[in-house]
Amino acid sequence: MNYLYFGLGVGLLIVAAIDLLWTTLWVEGGSGPLTARLMRRTWKLLRRAGTYSPRIRTLAGPVVLVLGLGMWIALLWGGWVFVFASAENALRDTIDAGPISWAERFYFVGYSLFTMGNGDFAPRDGLWQILTALMTASGMLLVTLSITYVLSVLDAVTQKRTFARNVSGLGTDGEAIVTTTWNGDGFDDVALPLNSITTALNELTSNHKAYPILHYFYTDDREAAAVLSVASLDDALTLWQRATPEENRPNDSVLENARSSVQGYLDTVSTFATQSDEHPPLPDLTVLRKAGVPTVSDEEFDDVLEELKERRRTMHGLIQADARQWPGTREE
Repeated sequence: MNYLYFGLGVGLLIVAAIDLLWTTLWVEGGSGPLTARLMRRTWKLLRRAGTYSPRIRTLAGPVVLVLGLGMWIALLWGGWVFVFASAENALRDTIDAGPISWAERFYFVGYSLFTMGNGDFAPRDGLWQILTALMTASGMLLVTLSITYVLSVLDAVTQKRTFARNVSGLGTDGEAIVTTTWNGDGFDDVALPLNSITTALNELTSNHKAYPILHYFYTDDREAAAVLSVASLDDALTLWQRATPEENRPNDSVLENARSSVQGYLDTVSTFATQSDEHPPLPDLTVLRKAGVPTVSDEEFDDVLEELKERRRTMHGLIQADARQWPGTREE
């Protein structure tokens, strides 16, 4: 037996199993080490290419997904090929009684992994029959987990864009959301849609934890971009909670619940970006006043923004990492 080939094959299989199970089953673990590196490097490349055509960035999610699946297949396939190459007598040709070539081992592993059922080659009795059964089981596990993973990710992408459109339907920036929900006397009607949006944001945050690849599904439609909608929502919460007189504000418990959900989202996705060195554009109270919304003084609101500057810079960093401009700012 060639122990180098056997050890290399087993090593590849262990790496494949760890990364596959880590990525698809460990909800709190995020992506496996190999998948995480693959995602970052692919996004970095496509983000740079998107300078010439922003639509290229929309390929990032599908490309990363396909590359990840391809990587798992390659690791399993290669690992089993090396395992069966470690012994000259591991396989026998059922048609021609000649030596087994590398191409024939590759073929045998392929049809065994994906249960094609061809019988051109067969394992020798004993250990190699057991290993063949394990190989077929690993192939079935790969296919089952991969299909489940892909469907779950695509469902999460749909939910992500639905959330973004629910927010942008109220307004594309914080000021627009506040003026849209002002009824002339207060914000009495905002509780129901805000609770619905908060629930959707909590689900989005959970999906980001379970499927970090979700972060790389880019859309060139600003109204369907979740990171912009979260920034708009956060600015709207600041305006509702700190820029309007207390008697005109929405229910404080509803606002606090939404604010907590935004913070949970930031804590989860901030691993994909660093805090921006630049301060994002400030909310403009003039827009609210023109719409008849009563506000606090500019000086008082400036103090509020000073308290929130670190939080807003974190949000700005996420938006920049997503190759976007702050809500209400024209895309370059």
